[in-house]
Amino acid sequence: MPTTSRLPQTDPTPVAVEPPVRRPPRGAWARVRRAALPFGSLVLFLALWQSLAASGTWSETLVPPPAKVWEAFIDVSTTHDGVRGYNGTYLVEHLGISLRRIAIGSGVGIALGVLFGLAMGTVGWLRALFEPWITFLRTLPPLAYFSLLVIWLGINEEPKVTLLAVAAFPPVAVSTTTAVAAVPRSLLEAARALGASRWDVVKDVVLPSALPETLTGVRLAVGVAYSSLVAAELVNGLPGIGGMVKDAANYNNTPVVLVGIIAIGVSGLIIDGLLLRLERAAVPWRGRS
Repeated sequence: MPTTSRLPQTDPTPVAVEPPVRRPPRGAWARVRRAALPFGSLVLFLALWQSLAASGTWSETLVPPPAKVWEAFIDVSTTHDGVRGYNGTYLVEHLGISLRRIAIGSGVGIALGVLFGLAMGTVGWLRALFEPWITFLRTLPPLAYFSLLVIWLGINEEPKVTLLAVAAFPPVAVSTTTAVAAVPRSLLEAARALGASRWDVVKDVVLPSALPETLTGVRLAVGVAYSSLVAAELVNGLPGIGGMVKDAANYNNTPVVLVGIIAIGVSGLIIDGLLLRLERAAVPWRGRS
């Protein structure tokens, strides 16, 4: 009896095939996460602040709610009841005047710090001569010598700019000195063997090698200048954001004090971000070699 092969029966009903789920690329998730985490922390901070203010543990003079601070921000940023901003100056103008002082003061301090750092890093006896004084200056709080600057220079712009320059000078000088002293000796000897002059060695070997640490010192110097801003504007600081904070504190105007503090902090974050971008553009090899 012949055997017949039986083929398996197939269901003629077509099966719907779901298209594969397209997931966003990993880089997009990273960008979303980087944006969501700071935003989430801000929302959490505002919620804790509001709950603390609403608890009644402290009075509104000590811990005003976020709504009061927002109203103060609107008041100092606009003209209200015939009053222009705070003390006749808008918030953005106070901030701009303070940023100009920081730019001039920290710019002078950074330039001097780089020059001193290069000199002390390449000449041993200069380092032995000046490094103790720079360390002494770096450990002094700004208020310790601000009164002396007022006696010497008066109460106008000179003591404020000088204080910011003195505050910004040590971080750059120390970081540049350390970076220059750490340049591999083999690179220096190779450059001299190829006939490079002293200036060529500094320009083509020392400066590129020291640049990453110098830029880190610049970021630190700007941060120190920001932290010294209110101290620099203690005397005759209006107009100026630090002077606004000091004047509002004299009248227990806590919302305006918080507006000034937030303005200083946010502008400092922005400038530090710009400096970080500059550092990445100037030394793209940092962290990759």
